[in-house]
Amino acid sequence: MRALIQGLMPHLMVAPILLPMLMAAVMLLMGEGKRTVKLALGMGSALLGLALSAALFAWVDEHGAVAYLPGNWPAPFGITLAVDHLSAGMLVLTWLLGACALSFASARWHRAGVHFHSLLQLQLMGLSGAFLTADVFNLFVFFEILLAASYGLLLHGSGKPRVRAGLSYVAVNLAASSLFLIGVSMIYGVTGTLNMAELSARLSEGGVANRHLIDAGAAILAVAFLAKAAAWPLNFWLIPAYASATPPVAAMFAVLTKVGIYALVRLWTLMFAGGPLAGFGADGLLAFGAVSAVLAALGMLASQRLAIQAAAGVMVSAGTLLAALGLGEEAVLGSAVFYLVSSTLASSAFFLLVDLVERWRAGATVVDEAPFLSAKLEAQEVNLDDEEEPLVALPFPASTMLMGMAFVACALLTSGLPPLATFIGKLGMLSAALGPREGGEPISARAWLLTGVLLSCGLLTLIALTRTGIRTFWSEMQREPPRVRAPEGFPLVALLTACGVLTLAAGPTMELARATAQSLYDRRGYIDAVLGAAVRPPATAPEVKR
Repeated sequence: MRALIQGLMPHLMVAPILLPMLMAAVMLLMGEGKRTVKLALGMGSALLGLALSAALFAWVDEHGAVAYLPGNWPAPFGITLAVDHLSAGMLVLTWLLGACALSFASARWHRAGVHFHSLLQLQLMGLSGAFLTADVFNLFVFFEILLAASYGLLLHGSGKPRVRAGLSYVAVNLAASSLFLIGVSMIYGVTGTLNMAELSARLSEGGVANRHLIDAGAAILAVAFLAKAAAWPLNFWLIPAYASATPPVAAMFAVLTKVGIYALVRLWTLMFAGGPLAGFGADGLLAFGAVSAVLAALGMLASQRLAIQAAAGVMVSAGTLLAALGLGEEAVLGSAVFYLVSSTLASSAFFLLVDLVERWRAGATVVDEAPFLSAKLEAQEVNLDDEEEPLVALPFPASTMLMGMAFVACALLTSGLPPLATFIGKLGMLSAALGPREGGEPISARAWLLTGVLLSCGLLTLIALTRTGIRTFWSEMQREPPRVRAPEGFPLVALLTACGVLTLAAGPTMELARATAQSLYDRRGYIDAVLGAAVRPPATAPEVKR
C-alpha cells in the first residue's frame, strides 16, 4: 500500500476533487430515476474518497506538507494544491461525514427529492477543494461550489420551513461571497498575489507598503469568513436552516461552519501569525467567538426542540473555536484542533439521532402507568406500587437502549464533559490558557475570558440537554420500541465510535493536533512546499526510425 501511494503521489492529491465531480456528472446524465444505482455509486465514491483522504493523511504524517501543480505552471503563476496535517485531517473528517450521511439517507431520505446524490457529490467536491487549494481565489471558487450544492440540499424534501430558511441562508451567503471578492481584490491590489504561501512570504517582510489597505482587505475577508462560520451577529440563518434540513443533510452541514473556521485559521496564521502584521484582529476574533458561543448556549437553553438544540450546538462549537483562535497561542490552537474534530463528529451524530427520536415520539401514546414498568407480573420479593401490587421492571428494548445511550453520549460530547473527547479538547485549551507563563507573567484577561466561555457554555448546554433528555426518555408515556434500521443505526454508531477512539487515543491524537498547530505557526514547511513545488518536465516524443 505504501508503494502504491508513493507511486501515485503527488497526483493523488487531485483525486478527492475529481472523484466526486465525475461521479456527479455521471449521476446527472442518468436522469432523475435509478436511485438504487446512484446510491451504490455514491456510497462507493464516499468510501473510496475516505480511503484516499486517509492515504493523504498518512503520506503527510510521514513526509510533511506537499504541493501539486495541476497545470504544471510554477507557483505562484498557476493553480496550486497543497496538503498538510490540517487539510488532510479535514479531508478525512469530511469524507467520513459524507459516507455516514449517505448511509443514513439510504433508508428513506434520498427518495424525498430529486438530484440528492449528485448534489451531495458536488458538496464533497467543493469541501475537498476548499481544504486542498493553496490560492485564495480558488478558495472562493470552491466555496461557491459547495454553497451552490448546499442550496439544493437544504431544499431537499421541500416544505415551507425549508424554503423560508433557505431564503435567509442564500441571502447571507451571497452577501458573504460578495464581501469575499471585495476583500480578495483589495489584498491582490496591494500585494500582487493571491497564492497563500507567497502572500505570507511578502507580508512577513519588513516595511509592508499600504498597511491600511491590507488591514481593510483582511477585515472584509474576515467578515465573510465569520458569516460562513455563523459568528454573531451574522448567525441568524444557521438555526432555522440546520433545524429544517433533512437529517442526513444537516449531518453533512455540521462541517460547513468549520470551512469558515478553517479559512480563518489558514489565512490568519499565514498572514498575521508573525512579522509586522502579527496579531491583527485577534481581539475581534476572541470577542465575536465568545459572544457567539454564549448566545448559542443560551439559545439551546431557551428551546426544548432537539433539532434546534443540535443546531445551536454547532454554533457553540464554532464560537469556541473562534475564541481559541483569537487568543493567539500555539498550545491553545493545538487543543482547539482536537476539539474541532470531536465536536464536528458529535454534532453530525446528534442530527442523525434527532430524526430517530422525533419519529419515535411521534408515535407515542399517553397511558396511565410509568414507562417500561408493569405491575401485572407476579414475583416474590419485589417492590410494591401504591395499591401494594408487585411492580416489576421490564427490560429496555435494544433500539431504545441504543437511542438512550446515544443521547447520553451526544449530550456529554456537546457539553464537553468528561470523559469524552470534547472534554479533553476543552481541558487542553484551559491548561494552555491558564498554564505558567514565561517570566512569571500573570494570566491575561483574554485567557480568563476564554475560560469563562468554556465553563459557562458547558454548564448551560448540560442543563438544556439534561432537561430535554428527561422530557424525551422519562416522560409519562408508553411507547412502542423505536424502529432503527441498520443503515440508520450504523452511521450513528460509527460517528460515536470515532469519538470514542479519539478519547481512548487522546495522547497520540493530541500530540498530532499540537504538531499541526506548530506547523501552522511555523509556516516554513507550508511555504517551502508550495513555492518549491517542481514543474514536471514535458514528455518527449519517441524518435521515429526511418
